[in-house]
This record gives sequence, C-alpha cells and structure tokens, in this order.
Amino acid sequence: RPVDEGENDASFKAFREKLIAAVKKRDTKYLVSVLDRNVKASFGGDDGIEDFKRFWKIESPNSKLWDELLKVLTNGGKFSREGTTVLFAAPYSYSHFPEELDMFEYQVIFGSNVNLRAKPDEKAEIITRLSYNIVKVDFLKSVTDPMDETRFLWKRIETLGGKSGFVKAEFVRSPIDFRAIFEKKNGRWKLVSFVAGD
Repeated sequence: RPVDEGENDASFKAFREKLIAAVKKRDTKYLVSVLDRNVKASFGGDDGIEDFKRFWKIESPNSKLWDELLKVLTNGGKFSREGTTVLFAAPYSYSHFPEELDMFEYQVIFGSNVNLRAKPDEKAEIITRLSYNIVKVDFLKSVTDPMDETRFLWKRIETLGGKSGFVKAEFVRSPIDFRAIFEKKNGRWKLVSFVAGD
C-alpha cells in the first residue's frame, strides 16, 4: 500500500508542498532553483542543470517533465540515511517495492478501485477492482499503440492471487519508472536525481 514518510518531516513537507504548487504552474524558475548542480536526468551522462533542462526540454510547452514530476511528487515515498546524508525517494512504488520480486516482471497498480477487465476494452466485463496490488505483467499479450509500439495502451496482468485480465496502462506502474531522489544539503532540500530505468 502507499507509504508517505514525507509527512513526518516538517521541512520536507513544506518543501514538497511548494514544489508541487510550482510544478502545477510550470514554474521553471522555481524548479531550477531546487535542482542540485549535479542533478542526474538519465543514466546516459545527462548530469548537471543545463543537461537536465536540455534532456527534459524544460522550456517547451510540450515538455513531459511536469506531468511525470507531479505524478511522482504526489505518490508518497520514503526517507533513507547514508551516514550523515538524508535522502527522500519518491514515489512509494519505487521506494517500497519488495526486493525479492523481479522489477522487470512485476509492477504496481497505481491507484485504488482500478478496473481489471476481461478484454482490452473499456466496455469489457469487469472481473474485479484492484487497489495498489503488485501484479505480474505479460508484455507479449499486452496492447500497444499502433502509432507507437513502445507505448502500452493496455497491460495484460495477473494478480498474486491468480486473477488475470487487462488494465489500462496508465494505472500500471513499473517500480523503475521515473522517480525522484531529494537530498538535504546545507539545510535545503535539492532534487539530485530524476531518472527512469535501471
């Protein structure tokens, strides 16, 4: 189930509320002010503020950054400590995923009362409703966008209890999808990483 330790730290809670408001307004200036100077935007060497801005096309009205970041910021997370370093990782589906499960096979139902349907069709029979379940994804039987084969429309899933069917892809999230790592540096929270993948 979703976990949000961010509510337990007053400084982080206030920071996150301000950042969420800025993301909703697409406030580039504020976002850049909270980026760490070595912020990581990908595993391909996109490090630093200028690389982050270029990678995410931050000035473009079509930038996907804002929607992705809002989804991450509003879905919990967890604190960790490495020596004197304090980190916060979001969303909960990344920070709390069971270590014994393969992150490439299993994903999370990202929401409550999500319809599991018999067929990949919004009018198909509803088998059951799922809330934050961990599910196994059958990518070969999932449905992709005919115009973009890398984009799933429906995912064929099986619950840990053995029920199977189709869920709209937007409600099935990989634990290694985009996640944000924040670090408290000199008393201020900074975004040090916003990446997807492994």
